[in-house]
Amino acid sequence: MNEENQVSYYSVIPATVRYDRRLKAAEKLIYGEITSLTNKKGYCYATNKYFADLYSVTSHTVSQWISHLDKLGYIHIELIKNVKKEIEERRIYIRDIPYVEKNTYPYVLKSTYPMYKKVQENNKIYNKDDLFYLIINNSKEIPDQFYLVLKRLELDYGENHLLFIKAENIQMIKNIIFILYELYVSEYGSILSKISRESLFNLYQSCKEHYPNDLLNYYRKAIINKYTN
Repeated sequence: MNEENQVSYYSVIPATVRYDRRLKAAEKLIYGEITSLTNKKGYCYATNKYFADLYSVTSHTVSQWISHLDKLGYIHIELIKNVKKEIEERRIYIRDIPYVEKNTYPYVLKSTYPMYKKVQENNKIYNKDDLFYLIINNSKEIPDQFYLVLKRLELDYGENHLLFIKAENIQMIKNIIFILYELYVSEYGSILSKISRESLFNLYQSCKEHYPNDLLNYYRKAIINKYTN
């Protein structure tokens, strides 16, 4: 079986999609198919031909369905290009918040993980501000491997970048990096290779909305449960 066809048994079509009269029935169905294909990597990389063969329609028809979902804000499309600016891969991310909640909060509520675990030796714990200061200044105190994690997730900000970012977004980035570092120095460090940027930010926004008084605790639990279940 082609890796592209190894989908999750379940797909999710939230009420916002099911009852949106602007969407055709086939568009709602393909949305559900996309959710099942995002479970492995946090995004769907199936081609229009894959969907066309699946539903016995043309690739052009599939392109119209996906473009409509993107236009209405239910998905986000990212095109990965090579050095010659040629498209090598298309990634489709789910943007609908009810889907994120469904995939996060049942796990959060049943989670038994404490906020802090015993950390590995020779890995120092910092507070949020100290950690962020060291990272934006590319300090040698932070392990090179963690910088690689930040680079992959496009969180390797320098001091100059911060001049163009709103204060509230800097605080969000600070919080996310802090939790990533906690995971890195814990027994859950291996899950960092599975995390996608899109999923990371979606989980954060959902936790912020539902658990503002204990944001970091639930955010950490949400990441652990999503990538260990």
